[in-house]
Amino acid sequence: SDLRQMLATKSVENIQFLPFLTTDANNVGWLGYGCLKGDGTLITVNAIGAALQTLYILVYLYYSPAKVGQRPEGMGGQGDPRPDIPLSSPQRPVLLQILLLLAVVVTGCGYFTLLVDTGTRLGQLGLFCSVFTITMYLSPLADLAKVVQSKSTRCLSFPLTVTTFVASSSWTLYGLQLHDPYITVPNVPGIVTSLVRFWLFRWYRSGQDKSYSPLPA
Repeated sequence: SDLRQMLATKSVENIQFLPFLTTDANNVGWLGYGCLKGDGTLITVNAIGAALQTLYILVYLYYSPAKVGQRPEGMGGQGDPRPDIPLSSPQRPVLLQILLLLAVVVTGCGYFTLLVDTGTRLGQLGLFCSVFTITMYLSPLADLAKVVQSKSTRCLSFPLTVTTFVASSSWTLYGLQLHDPYITVPNVPGIVTSLVRFWLFRWYRSGQDKSYSPLPA
């Protein structure tokens, strides 16, 4: 997983930060929905998910170079024609993303707490969480297009595809049992995209694609 890679290499190279942040926000949103609905399953699962994603974020920040002007190893040494080129901190876009997310969370909390009456609060929060989840499931479509263009599944993770399929199917069945469309509908795209990935793994399987490199998640 990305966490094991960061701990093993003590680096965040080739690991995207945004998926950690958006997944954490998604967990927090569903946690709020579960609290309003009084659903223990939603509360437990998303509280654990939010805690784990927050841990990933802290580990990412810990191993992300923090000093402005910090240079990669071997740069700026003797014979380097660019010894005085200032480099910006890789943490700057990360911090901007965090601040943007915090602004969205604060705005959302203020909106649902102060401007939405109690009777419609649950429905509006459920709709918001559903749209956010659907967006997350559809965001990797660019990777699927890349697979078709390259005729290789190296950029896909088979274990992650299986996990997404199982999780999406479980939540869809849970939503059907509760007759809650806010839980059922947003997990259907997760099932569909997982099935598409399974088809791609089968169609483009070859000796060179037996080892899969993990997708950022």
